[in-house]
Amino acid sequence: MIAQPYKLYVERTDTAKNLARFYAMSIEPTLFGEVRLTRRWGRIGARGQTMAHSFTREEEAVGLFLDLLRQKRKRGYQPRRSAAQY
Repeated sequence: MIAQPYKLYVERTDTAKNLARFYAMSIEPTLFGEVRLTRRWGRIGARGQTMAHSFTREEEAVGLFLDLLRQKRKRGYQPRRSAAQY
């Protein structure tokens, strides 16, 4: 069973380069007792692509989750800003 929910949604935008991308991840249990890390990415406003990774242990899924988060932060992805911050 998953100890805590893992969900992430980050965006990377640059109007000068016409760049507007999102990246989303979540870790959830499957019906078969495994743990699944689901990733979605693409242009903001589009459906994007999806990839799922299955693991037998939650620690493995969390390890990949954190590695991917570090990679995205290095590339400039940030949490979405609310409308009040504009």
